[in-house]
Amino acid sequence: MAETYGRMDEEELRDRIRNRKEALGKRLVILGHHYQRQEVIDFADFRGDSLGLSRLAAAQKECEFIVFCGVHFMAESAEILRQEHQTVQHPDFRAGCPLAATADLAAVKQAWEIAQDALDDGSRRVMPVTYMNSEAALKAFCGRNGGAVCTSSNAPAAFRWAFRQAEKLFFFPDEHLGRNSARQIGIPRQEILLWDPESSPQDPEIGKKIRAASLLLWKGFCHVHTHFSVEHVRKARAASPGARIVVHPECLEEVVREADASGSTEFICRYVQEAPAGSTIFVGTEINLVSRLGREHPDKQVFELARSLCPNMFRIDLFKLLRTLEGIGRFNRVSVDPQTKEQARAALERMLEMG
Repeated sequence: MAETYGRMDEEELRDRIRNRKEALGKRLVILGHHYQRQEVIDFADFRGDSLGLSRLAAAQKECEFIVFCGVHFMAESAEILRQEHQTVQHPDFRAGCPLAATADLAAVKQAWEIAQDALDDGSRRVMPVTYMNSEAALKAFCGRNGGAVCTSSNAPAAFRWAFRQAEKLFFFPDEHLGRNSARQIGIPRQEILLWDPESSPQDPEIGKKIRAASLLLWKGFCHVHTHFSVEHVRKARAASPGARIVVHPECLEEVVREADASGSTEFICRYVQEAPAGSTIFVGTEINLVSRLGREHPDKQVFELARSLCPNMFRIDLFKLLRTLEGIGRFNRVSVDPQTKEQARAALERMLEMG
């Protein structure tokens, strides 16, 4: 089968994907994350961020098959939110997320228990909140411990919610989204403790540090967004005085400070769309989205702040999409055990209740 696909040219791949889509009709929904390559996006029924896409697919009552073109945790989220008659497939299980991989359940559970034990008064709690960019097991951990999930757009709201429930917040796995959200809601730097899973459990002063902190941040990062530097921002301003600069909040705090605006992928899309004609905009996020924004808004000059590609998103191509469609309902089905799904859904529902 793989050899057969390998002999096809791009047009034949496209024709066969079109034929499969037409044959399946409304029984099939293809989801394309903003960072997917353009030839995959061409076949997406919906494009957007991970949570928005998962909710859209689950709402399609006639849909039986959901194919999620993104990284693996995104397909897991669709599996958690899907209706009973739907199945979720992912074109390449190797397309993981290095950010999500920085935090595993055992290490997070150890950190949370150490933090809980460090408090003098047992009635005071440490509230766990995980970023959407995490594995289902971590969403479930938050669900069964009263915590929630957040996205890059509602992280500040999730932080405020957590501090209404408990004295301290434990946020994982993205340090930089955590720092930028903390600054947005006014948490002082001296009240932030960076939790390094390699060294923090052995730190003899860790209990004292936890008691002095209000926010514990996991030491994790997205290499796509930490690629951008203050020098990139300053170079763009020097090259195009008057240009606007918008970046993702997974960027380093100093980069976010230097930019004109920061926000989620959906925010970045709206920022470019709503900018006046003739604007020059430098965008600090994954290159496939930046390039697409430039093509879709020819009345503006849209440039990458620096070239930063997500190699895991790039793993998904037309060959893998076709292979998935021709094995519909069977190939690379995403599975989350019922208990994990129920607990993860509880954490997601708490986020949605925040408004």
